[in-house]
Amino acid sequence: MNTFEKGEKYIMNTYSRYPITLAKGDGMYVYDENGKKYLDFASGIAVNSLGHNHPKLVEAIKEQAQKLIHVSNLYWTQPQCELAEKLVKNGSLDKCFFCNSGAESIEAALKLARRYGQKNGNRQEIITMNHSFHGRTFAAVTATGQPHYNDSFGDMFPHIKYADFNDFESIKATVTDNTVAILIEPVQGEGGIHPAKPEFLKAVRQLCDEKDILLLFDEVQCGVGRLGTLFAYQSFGVVPDTISTAKGIAGGIPCGLMMASEKLADYFKPGDHASTFGGNPLATAAGNVVVDELTNGLLDNVKEQGVYLSEKLNLLKQKHSVVSDVRGFGLMQGMECTVPVAPIVADTIENGLLLIGAGKNVIRFVPSLIVSKADIDKAMNILDKALEKFN
Repeated sequence: MNTFEKGEKYIMNTYSRYPITLAKGDGMYVYDENGKKYLDFASGIAVNSLGHNHPKLVEAIKEQAQKLIHVSNLYWTQPQCELAEKLVKNGSLDKCFFCNSGAESIEAALKLARRYGQKNGNRQEIITMNHSFHGRTFAAVTATGQPHYNDSFGDMFPHIKYADFNDFESIKATVTDNTVAILIEPVQGEGGIHPAKPEFLKAVRQLCDEKDILLLFDEVQCGVGRLGTLFAYQSFGVVPDTISTAKGIAGGIPCGLMMASEKLADYFKPGDHASTFGGNPLATAAGNVVVDELTNGLLDNVKEQGVYLSEKLNLLKQKHSVVSDVRGFGLMQGMECTVPVAPIVADTIENGLLLIGAGKNVIRFVPSLIVSKADIDKAMNILDKALEKFN
């Protein structure tokens, strides 16, 4: 059997996969098992922050694997403590909880919020946004404000309500005396690449302060430098009570984390929450490299290339009638089209460019943070030719 046949025979059918078997990568490129080369503007869905085969990342993983891969969180390890220190010192939150994925980091934030609510007025209600996406576990998928992700699994997690993104009056009208937290993506990812308005986040922050409500940010996709700041909230000038992040934090090694203020973090006591593999030495050794690279100049590249990518996308918008909008910033941008984008993405893949969608009508651009102007020019040329076929 070839790879496709093995996959269809032995792997559950939970993904709509492209007929490509990727075998290796280098920098901004990946290669399939037949040697065909692809410029990677998907980066593992915003995961491969340092591209493929980054020498410092590879060396750190190799060195750590030779020393210690896993020991459990019953003991301290140097890589985990070092990564936590770097994250705290470069932001405004005080404590880290390490896990393995974005969904787990959201679960940790929801669980901490519920504990806070139990101790402060016995409140349980959490408000999230319509068109949001927060993960696939039960609480996270309930928090996801897109019914098609959760309408076929029976009763969902209780006490979650939905308000409209970028609409402060909608949130204000949804808050009750039972509300303990509001969960927001600073930039909605799966919902179509919609950035929050700074004034919206500031108004929500003020409301939360007035009513003793926790403000939770989902930075799983938009954090870890993708907007040009280490944490997404730093791009908006609003400090939440928790952030949840994952994806790019360890450059491709599974790693997630939830950060909170010290006062809030203290509501978790030993035994309240845990993650067997969370923050293991291998993942956090990789995470240290990513944070070091970001804070030693890579964030400047994100800002520069983000502006350039936006300019190029807007030129395509002017040229092609099929493109109705371009939005986002940094290296998290979207191109909305008047037609379903799946055929456009398939065409670019055929011609050596990996792109992904964000909903039915939006092409998502989340390249590795090492991307160059030459990479962007090449990607735009391939996309330009694909769009020509759909005008």
